[in-house]
Amino acid sequence: MAEKKFILNADDFGLSKATNRAVIESYSGGILKSVSIIPNGAAFDEAINSILPQCPELSVGIHLNITDGSSLCEDLTTLTDTNWKFKNNYWQLLLKAYNPKEKEFLEQVEREFRRQIEKVMSKTKVTHIDSHQHIHSIPPIFNLVCRLAKEYGIKHVRTHFEKFYLVPDLYKHLSLRYLLNILKTGLLGLFTIFNESTVNKYGLKTNDYIVGIIYASLMDALVVAYGAMSVKYKGMTVEAIVHPRRYDEGIIDKHFNEFLLTKNKKLKDKLEKLGYEITNYDEKES
Repeated sequence: MAEKKFILNADDFGLSKATNRAVIESYSGGILKSVSIIPNGAAFDEAINSILPQCPELSVGIHLNITDGSSLCEDLTTLTDTNWKFKNNYWQLLLKAYNPKEKEFLEQVEREFRRQIEKVMSKTKVTHIDSHQHIHSIPPIFNLVCRLAKEYGIKHVRTHFEKFYLVPDLYKHLSLRYLLNILKTGLLGLFTIFNESTVNKYGLKTNDYIVGIIYASLMDALVVAYGAMSVKYKGMTVEAIVHPRRYDEGIIDKHFNEFLLTKNKKLKDKLEKLGYEITNYDEKES
């Protein structure tokens, strides 16, 4: 019997046709069993109507988004410009969430989140919630997301505690990206201390560990393997985040590398030898 649970989750499902193509190929021949669909993604309809029917055992979450693209609601003055385009990055949202002068901020976030949740739930079963660029990690927003998850009957909300580990690849550690990732990992870990109590308050469930923040944009099979090895305790659920894309033009970039790791048989064998059951949030409930 497996000692731990491992969930590989593809964020940004529905963002583009390249992402959708990666999901269906990963599902059919890899270890991908879980995705998070972006409600305002350009390829949302294709994801729902063409991809999901071919992936009947894929667990689907909602990838809440208030940083990229256009809103589903109108008149969100604190979130969007006059063309309904989102205008805030993570740090601006963080400041607004704690600014007492931004009285309408959380009200407008709730309006948009409700519209996004209801859009996805009207099309498919939903097992979990997370967010684009981890914006729901901000504690006031996290509390809102948990309240909505409880109301809509969604049992799992992502948290962001990642154990520190090093992979044997010097190149990854020489980049500015890695340094910024370390800083963000520390911040998200701090927020998780508060957010886990919020999960408990609402009677929800969450992953115990995450893999994919320390090496965000540097992900490959080696990173996932070392991240999984860093978790020693039995009974834990580890979620690894990837953003796979499969380009028709043969482009090779960080997203294509993340697509490749979903099909890596050696990684699958390694995870099983480490005592993991490769699963999703739907199977985890059974």
